[in-house]
Amino acid sequence: MKQEQNQNYSFALAVVIVVCFLLGFITTMNNSMIDFCKQTFHLSESQGQLVNTAFYGAYILSVPLALLMKKLGYKATLVLGLAVIAFGFVLNFIGIGAFAGSTEIYPVYLMCMFCVAIGIVLLQLVSNPYVMVLGAPEKGAFRMTLSQTFNSLATAIAPIFVSFLIVSGSQGYNASSIKFPFLGLGIFTIVLCVILTFIKLPSINEGEQAFDEGKTYKSSVFKYPHVYLCGLAIFTYMGVEIGIPSLLPAKIRHLQALGAIGQFEPTQLLAFYWTGLLIGRALGTALLSKFKPRQILGFCLGAAAFCVLLSFFVPGKLSIYAMIATGLFHSVMWPLIFNLGLADLGPNTKAASGVINTGVIGAAILMPMMGAIVDNIGLTVAICTLFIYYAYILWFNFFGSKIRTA
Repeated sequence: MKQEQNQNYSFALAVVIVVCFLLGFITTMNNSMIDFCKQTFHLSESQGQLVNTAFYGAYILSVPLALLMKKLGYKATLVLGLAVIAFGFVLNFIGIGAFAGSTEIYPVYLMCMFCVAIGIVLLQLVSNPYVMVLGAPEKGAFRMTLSQTFNSLATAIAPIFVSFLIVSGSQGYNASSIKFPFLGLGIFTIVLCVILTFIKLPSINEGEQAFDEGKTYKSSVFKYPHVYLCGLAIFTYMGVEIGIPSLLPAKIRHLQALGAIGQFEPTQLLAFYWTGLLIGRALGTALLSKFKPRQILGFCLGAAAFCVLLSFFVPGKLSIYAMIATGLFHSVMWPLIFNLGLADLGPNTKAASGVINTGVIGAAILMPMMGAIVDNIGLTVAICTLFIYYAYILWFNFFGSKIRTA
């Protein structure tokens, strides 16, 4: 009977894994649209970085959306998330047509992507819990690894989608290039939404976090400084993970203007950065069985910072490849930072996860700030801000993450 039940959930699992793929695809696609928006809408660097602000700014709603999830339930939240994403893409299709040639077209695009991002936040709340329960408990880790693999694969494919279907389409750098690819994504999301509405999904009982009952824990998560220091580490981490692919097209165009490299579409190379994250996550899983997490995180921070530094001293395309190589080392930083912040919290673990997750808004705040630095001081200085982020995460890794109470 148990085996039959697991087989009944195999189709549902496949659909949820597609949802995980969609999460990675849309998130990376949004970042890959920065250069297209700059060229199409004639924007400064700081204005172009508002693409990240519109998308990651939705994470400020994480707590109220989590409360909404508790009222609606997991399945209804999953369906609602997909519906909101579909609405955002369809609204984009309508808006691009209605405001074609208007100065309001870029704000309309940003508003639509903010809507899409709200749906993404809803999906992130429920997708992983469903992956864990759609099958035998002993295979939970395998299913989670499989879903994360598809998520990472999507991040490598998304820049290719932008480059070939939007940038290199018949319209070129024209807002009309967005309409039909985005409409296609909206229709695809609607299909997923309808399928998930009618398939059977198991109920999810979160239960209580297991912890050492013989140990004394503080009454509030805010009495553990390493929790909010971890939130700040995630905040700064977003500055490097999203900062590199966000500034890379500007660096490529700068080198092209100097005649240091040939002419090609910058978005094409972003796929290599995200592929580095995919490879790094696979290697990181193996390394965690041999080395301590702090050692791996410390090494990755040093190696990534070295790649950025190297990009200032090597010529032409080697400079670009040095920055792309940071993706390999960024790959394992998120889970390692996150786990350091959740250490030894007992019943406060769930609340701490919510606090730390708010650090994602770092991409919404730091990206336009770095764009303003490019516009007013220079690209080199903007890239140098990455060293500040690396330095803070390094400090958190070895000192700030130590367990202590306020």
